[in-house]
Amino acid sequence: MATEPPTSEAPSGPRRRGPSAFAWLSLGLSALVGVAIGIGSFTFAYAKGASYMTDDPAACANCHVMSDQYSEWTNSSHHTVAVCNDCHTPPSFVGKYLAKARNGWHHSVAFTAGGFHEPIQITPHNRAITEQRCRSCHQPIVQAIDAHAASTSTERDDGSISCIRCHSDVGHAP
Repeated sequence: MATEPPTSEAPSGPRRRGPSAFAWLSLGLSALVGVAIGIGSFTFAYAKGASYMTDDPAACANCHVMSDQYSEWTNSSHHTVAVCNDCHTPPSFVGKYLAKARNGWHHSVAFTAGGFHEPIQITPHNRAITEQRCRSCHQPIVQAIDAHAASTSTERDDGSISCIRCHSDVGHAP
């Protein structure tokens, strides 16, 4: 019986292929997410982001555009009874942190891109929150004033008088 001599060729089997398009896409997406997390973490640490989770008014002065407001608050009639969150965020836990997140996002974009008014000004949305907070703390006197609002030209859409219209510097007295 005749046998064939062994050949030096490698046995044919599955050919080795390069990474698939899915693997490259996954790698690229992972790198992109990693870079975003890294930049976000650095920015959060650099901007003292954890301080914004507290009720400490000094956190609001982390940014130089709020220095005057912080200084004026320390001289105001409210500094012994109210902090920034008491007047500028809704009373509920979720509402408070949604407002903080919304404002934080808008502030970071505006300050990074340089698109903000100097001196900083309150937005209509935040003005409405502040107005509501005034009304909740000073409810008895506000109700008495609102009873007479129908005869004045300073009415709001709901027939009440805006507290902030006359008392715009109460929380931030110059």
